[in-house]
Amino acid sequence: MIGVHNITKTYAGNTVLSIDHLEIPKGDSFGLVGNNGAGKTTLFSALLDLIKPSTGHIENSGIKVNESEEWKSITSAFIDETFLIGYLTAEEYFYFIGELRGQNKADVDALLSQFEDFFHGEILGQKKYLRDLSKGNQKKAGIVAALIGNPEVIILDEPFANLDPTTQIRLKKIIKDLAADPNVTVLVSSHDLMHVTEVCGRIVVLDKGEVVKDLATSEETLKELEAHFNK
Repeated sequence: MIGVHNITKTYAGNTVLSIDHLEIPKGDSFGLVGNNGAGKTTLFSALLDLIKPSTGHIENSGIKVNESEEWKSITSAFIDETFLIGYLTAEEYFYFIGELRGQNKADVDALLSQFEDFFHGEILGQKKYLRDLSKGNQKKAGIVAALIGNPEVIILDEPFANLDPTTQIRLKKIIKDLAADPNVTVLVSSHDLMHVTEVCGRIVVLDKGEVVKDLATSEETLKELEAHFNK
């Protein structure tokens, strides 16, 4: 479903991403790990056509992301708080995203009702602008907004960061439930090796912008990843 072909990204002569070939089939739960500066966010930004690669191209459902916007109707993401609209309340933001994705208020409300535990009474009905929420609550809002409209491709960059342990556990269940749908492709980047191995069936390790490991998740994967990063 997603194909990365001869991608490089160079800033001021410094190559931060260099991937010859990477395929992510439809229905994959795909984890991306690496140290700071490994190229994780750069790759996700290129997947979303937020940055232009120096060379190569990326396809989503057979569509080159830099040549057409048709892929956007089936793709959603939450990278960071810049994806939010800070002067809206959470409800206003959810309804706005719903409108963009062809969902009416009843559709959005039905979806939101599934995430009461995840919100933990801290998102809805607070009469607060998104910009005034904590980092963790902003992240909760952004993640759930990314699920509006039944997207087929969901991209989450560092979703576990800034979340308390209870919310992390609930988020893991949400991602596992999404990944159980063969029509949904979930891409997750994380610094937390344990979380990502729990929710993803495949783990790719980036180092200085290059793929250095591509693992099918097993009982040994966490140990293998820990050994890699403990060199």
